[in-house]
Amino acid sequence: MYLNLKKYGLSDRFEQEASLYRNLFPARITEQHRDLYKVMCEHGELIAGISGNLAYHAEDLMSFPAVGDWVMIDRTDSASGNAVIKNILGRKSVFVRQTAGTSNEQQVVAANIDTIFICMSLNSDFNVRRIERYLTVAWDSMAAPVIVLTKSDLCDNLEEKLEELSTVSLGIDVIVCSSENENGYHDVNNYIAEGKTIAFIGSSGVGKSTLINRLAGNEDQVVSEIRSGDDKGKHTTTYRQLKLLPNGGIVIDTPGMRELQLYSGDLSKTFEDIEEFAAQCKYKNCSHTSEPGCMVREAIENGTLSEKRFRNYQKLQREMEYSNLNSRQTEQEKINRMFGSKKEMKKVMKQMKNKKSR
Repeated sequence: MYLNLKKYGLSDRFEQEASLYRNLFPARITEQHRDLYKVMCEHGELIAGISGNLAYHAEDLMSFPAVGDWVMIDRTDSASGNAVIKNILGRKSVFVRQTAGTSNEQQVVAANIDTIFICMSLNSDFNVRRIERYLTVAWDSMAAPVIVLTKSDLCDNLEEKLEELSTVSLGIDVIVCSSENENGYHDVNNYIAEGKTIAFIGSSGVGKSTLINRLAGNEDQVVSEIRSGDDKGKHTTTYRQLKLLPNGGIVIDTPGMRELQLYSGDLSKTFEDIEEFAAQCKYKNCSHTSEPGCMVREAIENGTLSEKRFRNYQKLQREMEYSNLNSRQTEQEKINRMFGSKKEMKKVMKQMKNKKSR
């Protein structure tokens, strides 16, 4: 049963859950366009909208379908109109980020993925601090991260960059590839398998669409030349889309992200070295600034730990703390970090007042 959907990743787990719904049919979200979705069901692709009941009971953006989700629909053909999505099956993994702007909500980038390809080009886009940010979200998603470095033909200091990357990518596979000379594509193909889903994540213009084209053996994805004046590719993908590869396997291409804002993440996995040092500090509530017996400061001073890496760890830590606060709480927290407690703040304000009166 559901032979067509097996290719799209329908596992025994999802099939078993789908069997609990009577008179409904499993389908996978392949594209999202505002309030409408493209879904793949047993008999082909359909346009679908969500039911009023599903929308009414949605608590937040996470409660709505996203690309990669398995859903239950009310029909398998479009003879009587668009299909209706009645339920979302439980997600085995989900890559999320904070929504753009001031809203403290999570947005699903891709769901039910097995591997996340964190794509970064080896030109001016290369940034290990950004890799740390992506890894923090990737580990939290329950999918396995792989770092894919593109445009190696534009890099004249590859060994130096790989050495820099090795300080933040312990235990993670790193693939180096180039669309110009086709290096690395065999290594990428090793992750492609029937029924397995890979999500491509990264900044605009790093070559995600070009890489997917090579895997698909065609030019379905629109790609653009590198802009003159810099060495960045143009942004091409404008919406998330799931595609079946001809030789098996599923890929999800995502629009480039100028900034991946954190709502939640796994800092313990990404910064395992820092947390190991912190666990050895003399004081449990060590702030890692000037306390005696601070093993984090000792590691920084003896060169075992990079100061930049530690600062980024603190930055991401604060970002996740802020994401769970409302705007007033966020501003208060920032003030507390600048001036300390209310008592300390009053002291600062008094000092400022005394200076003005002189």
